[in-house]
Amino acid sequence: MYMVAKLAFTGALLVVSTGELCAQPLNTVDDLGAALSKCWTPPAGFEDSFVTLRFAFRGDGTLMGPPQPTASRVSGDGEQRKAFVAAATAALQNCTPLEFSKELADAVAGTVFTLQFYSSPK
Repeated sequence: MYMVAKLAFTGALLVVSTGELCAQPLNTVDDLGAALSKCWTPPAGFEDSFVTLRFAFRGDGTLMGPPQPTASRVSGDGEQRKAFVAAATAALQNCTPLEFSKELADAVAGTVFTLQFYSSPK
């Protein structure tokens, strides 16, 4: 399964998860989207599902609070939906803190983002 994430910030960015996180500070919103996408591995057993999370960063790269689900389509029952949402929330929380350049920190601090976590159909 593959992850595709759409990070909304003055437009939309579509990224696909590959590779490792880099140790250098993130400089652009594209860098931010790519870094976040690398943190997500869809849980087994979910096909053609997604959850959209809403969140904001502080300038130091930490989350301002817990991510909030705003939309979802998850195959299965209510418990499976909760498990998928929890996996996406944990992936985002475990990805932080991120290291931002001064310019990116100033640009994104307090900005509300939405990110869609997908599991692809077979």
